[in-house]
Amino acid sequence: MAFKVLNQRWQVYDEAGRRKYINAAERARFLEQADRLAPSLRALLYVLTFTGCRVSEALALGRDHLDAERCTLTLPTLKRRRNVFRTVPVPEAVARMLLALPVRENRRFWNMHRITAWRWVRRAMRRAGILGPMATVKGLRHGFGIRAAARSVPPNLITRWMGHASAATTAIYLDAVGAEERQFAARMW
Repeated sequence: MAFKVLNQRWQVYDEAGRRKYINAAERARFLEQADRLAPSLRALLYVLTFTGCRVSEALALGRDHLDAERCTLTLPTLKRRRNVFRTVPVPEAVARMLLALPVRENRRFWNMHRITAWRWVRRAMRRAGILGPMATVKGLRHGFGIRAAARSVPPNLITRWMGHASAATTAIYLDAVGAEERQFAARMW
């Protein structure tokens, strides 16, 4: 029951009313900054942006998690019980980025601590002029959820792709406001 109470209190805004997710313009600027980084870091930032995964989930990825033919990544869902995986489609360009990375002995794409990954995300956000609660790895994750909802991706797919245990968690993204809400309203006008 505590889980449901927590979900009911969580919002896409912080206590000061600031967004916790990146919007489309911020996402584009963030990816422009990612394009200026070394191929390995660029690929990491693209994976975080295009899968909505948690940083530890991304860092656990290896060559065996990429299906280059189908352009999917099989991600470990770290907030759930052991051995729970989800498959998330990625753009072909992201699959190519990952294929171009050198194969490490442990077959993982990246060999860094999650704090280092967070720092690279923050640095790219700062260089993109993105400041505030959305300028985080979670901001990318929330932005993925909001973008999926705004693009009318079925809720069950958003739930699966994000690794949510419950559709109630995903419903937060469906309750979008601001520019995203305006897009929904424009469909009715």
